[in-house]
Amino acid sequence: LTRISFGSCLSEKEDQSIWTKIKAENADLFVFMGDNVYGDAAKADPAFTDPAMPKMRASYAQLAKSAPFADFRKTTPMMVAWDDHDYGVNDGGVDYGFKARAKELFLDAWAIPADDPRQTRDGTYTAQTIGPEGQRVQIILLDTRSFRTSLTPTDEKGAPGKERYIPSTDKTGTMLGDAQWGWLEQQLNQPVNLRIIVSSIQVIADGHGWEAWATMPHERERLYQLLAAKTSGNTILLSGDRHIGAFYSQNKAVPFYLLEATSSSLNRPASKWRAENGETSTEAGPYRVSPIQYEVNYGLMDINWTQKSVTLQIVSPGNETMTKNIDF
Repeated sequence: LTRISFGSCLSEKEDQSIWTKIKAENADLFVFMGDNVYGDAAKADPAFTDPAMPKMRASYAQLAKSAPFADFRKTTPMMVAWDDHDYGVNDGGVDYGFKARAKELFLDAWAIPADDPRQTRDGTYTAQTIGPEGQRVQIILLDTRSFRTSLTPTDEKGAPGKERYIPSTDKTGTMLGDAQWGWLEQQLNQPVNLRIIVSSIQVIADGHGWEAWATMPHERERLYQLLAAKTSGNTILLSGDRHIGAFYSQNKAVPFYLLEATSSSLNRPASKWRAENGETSTEAGPYRVSPIQYEVNYGLMDINWTQKSVTLQIVSPGNETMTKNIDF
């Protein structure tokens, strides 16, 4: 692998021309990081209680009919994670009643092979190691939906930094569940040259009250401790969900420079509702190391095997590209 593209938050009902732009980047692989369709039904919608999940099925069918997407998918290999809107319920977790059906639709839509472990185990987490010895890239896709226990609702809805959730003090809650935590540790034991961990929700980011690992501080600390014990400066985090693009870094919780690239949205940018609501403020970001891109964006990762370096970009067509370089 020398070039990976990535992105998240694609409405099947909105403009799909972004695929033509990403195709022109000639990446070896595209990583779809969740909210790949918006198939969740509102609780007032009769479809919300229909176990056949007709809205989700219709959403996948509509995306499949997109000519730009079909052309992209024909030419570019994909690895796919899910988030709440292709899981089935906004901000959903372990208690969602139709998650097994949602998984069936997911596996079918993305043509997951019959012998893939996801066909027989709970959840959609997966990993793949690509490349010859000396150039091995491990890509780990986490499932932050199937096993995640309840979040702590905010005590001041809409307040900056407390918009929807506040950090939980209950240390019995889990983000990944026991089986996935054990699997992740096994994956981190594998010798690789570059490791990419994809979380549909942000890992490092603090300062906002939306979904993120920050809502379960004990689980984020567990992840940091695992990374500190099992990996090194060859690890990069990717995330989506937020309808913004930005870079975040952490070098205190782990004994190396850990960089996270958030890329979102492919066609539902935060700029749209910021304009509708007259929003001009910028959320707090103690670990953010870039401006926020509120417009449509996708990510690019270029790997230079000679120099042992990675160039990460958040690309917003027609706007300034944000770039970070790291050595591994």
